[in-house]
Amino acid sequence: QVQLVESGGGLVQAGGSLRLSCAASGRLSSFNTMGWYRQAPGKQRELVADITKGGDTNYADSVKGRFTISGDNAKNSVYLQMNNLKPEATAVYYCRRTWNFYVYWGQGTQVTVSS
Repeated sequence: QVQLVESGGGLVQAGGSLRLSCAASGRLSSFNTMGWYRQAPGKQRELVADITKGGDTNYADSVKGRFTISGDNAKNSVYLQMNNLKPEATAVYYCRRTWNFYVYWGQGTQVTVSS
């Protein structure tokens, strides 16, 4: 099994920054993508950003220019730098890792942005 552990969430004022981290452990093999999703109360889980093993990135339109995803393959980790946060970013942020047909999720970390 693969475990994903997120950290770095918290409470921040609008305009502030947070950096999320996700570390993978367990029976690791290679991976296709690692990324971040979020789910706000009453809404569906949505993609925030993801990164391939080769370093290609993909962002939701709502975070482009403000969020940056990066990865450290040697540490089996992925990071999300979130700048100029807005109240609508308030959600539980989940780390996700894919390998072939396997999809692994972390437990999530709460991000709350106050106005």
